[in-house]
Amino acid sequence: MQGRFHSAVEISQRPVRRHSCIIGAMRTMTKWIIATLLMATAAVAQQTHSQYEPANAPGAGQKLLAQFVGDWDVVDTFFPANREPIVTKGTCKQYMIEDGKFLQSDFTFFNADGTRSTGTGISGFDSKTNRFTTVWYDSRRTAMSIRQSDGTFDGKNIVLWSTPLDSESPGRKTVARGHLEEDGRLLLYRHFLIDDKGQERMMFELRMTRK
Repeated sequence: MQGRFHSAVEISQRPVRRHSCIIGAMRTMTKWIIATLLMATAAVAQQTHSQYEPANAPGAGQKLLAQFVGDWDVVDTFFPANREPIVTKGTCKQYMIEDGKFLQSDFTFFNADGTRSTGTGISGFDSKTNRFTTVWYDSRRTAMSIRQSDGTFDGKNIVLWSTPLDSESPGRKTVARGHLEEDGRLLLYRHFLIDDKGQERMMFELRMTRK
């Protein structure tokens, strides 16, 4: 009688055990499906982003920008219209960032009143358009400035035109030209103001000597 009772209990528990196994299997399958969907979604999202913004390798412009890397002494000379030039000295550290695609230039200027001012430039080159683009911001102003080349590049000289952020208020028209001299020991930047007749007047010059 007792043996029959145990047998009856075991028989009655078989559906419960089978149901528990089925639930466990379904939970495992659900977790696997969710994980698979998440990985598939991430893969599709990354593929879509890659298609939307295809990656590209550094070009000829990055080769020139890489030559600017290093520590520099800076002489900044400003040329007012009716006054003597104003000279400010400083230092600059330049280094490539983002896997060698952009040049970051960190400037420190020592002002005549004993204070310091700082500025940072980010320079890049798009190998598809053959254009340089630079962004500049500093501790003196809240505005940022952008300059861009016109798509012509001879491998040695960088020519950057002012690019207004506000098309309704373009501001001054300027051009900046930079190149290396003395076997890479001197980096020379000159900024020119362009008047309505297309005449250029040099506004300031950066002479950067490699330390």
